[in-house]
Amino acid sequence: MQITEHIASLSEEGRLLAAAAEQAGPGASVPTCPGWQIRHLLRHTGMVHRWAAAFVTEGHTAYHPDGGEPDLDGAELLAWFREGHGHLVRSLEEAPADLECWTFLPAPSPLAFWSRRQLNETTVHRVDAESALGGPLTPVSADRAVDGIDELLTGFHARPKSRVRSDKPRTLRVRAVDTAATWTVRISEDPPQTVRTAGDDGTEDVDCELSGTAEGLCLTLWNRLPLTAVTLRGDRAVARLWTDNSAVTW
Repeated sequence: MQITEHIASLSEEGRLLAAAAEQAGPGASVPTCPGWQIRHLLRHTGMVHRWAAAFVTEGHTAYHPDGGEPDLDGAELLAWFREGHGHLVRSLEEAPADLECWTFLPAPSPLAFWSRRQLNETTVHRVDAESALGGPLTPVSADRAVDGIDELLTGFHARPKSRVRSDKPRTLRVRAVDTAATWTVRISEDPPQTVRTAGDDGTEDVDCELSGTAEGLCLTLWNRLPLTAVTLRGDRAVARLWTDNSAVTW
């Protein structure tokens, strides 16, 4: 996906998140984030938006702490969220192509990193907000879902802080049936190593395979849908190893 597409999608995802949060109300429980209510979701996501925007607008070249979550609620909290989201979108739209600032995952450029990271962050939390309503979720296109899987498997869980580990080497395949994308995840005592292949290239024997639409796989791997949302073949314990240890925490 191009940077401009990421930013346009980020704008829409934030709008959808705010609309769902407004409809659900600040005290509504968020099923996909046990223990959270909508107010917690808005405070967290709004804080992340402002934190990310600061790197883009202020050009921090090293890690810079966030400003913390506000002591706001109700209509004031919702307005604060919308203001911060709009600021993030404008910051990315107006940033120079040669932007230099801190990032924490490999990317073609800092601008590409932050537009992609904040789109995926906001999409996952939009799903959280819509889950509080108990109705259908706004669809995620296959190309965006593939990008979300890529970021999770080859980005977040390639880092030393990944908790997806196993004393006994295990292999998990993730196959998106509506695209040409297949990922093979090798789990060991070290951080998982993931290789993406195309079409039927991922034919080696594996311990477990998860297959489904790219959207279903993306939301399952991000722990926003249960394992029953995809097709599981092989050792279920390998899939549970993922779901029990893969949460990306702040």
